[in-house]
Amino acid sequence: MADRIGVISKGSLIVVEEKTALMRKLGKKQLTLQLQAPLPALPVGLAGLPLELMKDGNELVYSFDTQASETGIAGLLRKLNELGIEFKDLHTAESSLEDIFVNLVRARP
Repeated sequence: MADRIGVISKGSLIVVEEKTALMRKLGKKQLTLQLQAPLPALPVGLAGLPLELMKDGNELVYSFDTQASETGIAGLLRKLNELGIEFKDLHTAESSLEDIFVNLVRARP
């Protein structure tokens, strides 16, 4: 596997970075919570958080920066508890190098 990655889009070199730096800068991590009961919409108490309601209201997806001093996960879980929103499972996923490449190329006009 290469240590440095270069991405070319439409004949232009758009990025050259070390793989770890590229993953840190452009990658994202998501926490997916499978809810006990579906939500019709995001509650007002969760407004302003980087959350998406998915799978017909059965999942909450929280995007966060792993490099930040605080991910916000503890606060999110406290708010869910305060609002009486229960979940039955959770998992995290991180952007792959392929995801980053596709997003870079797609973002170019």
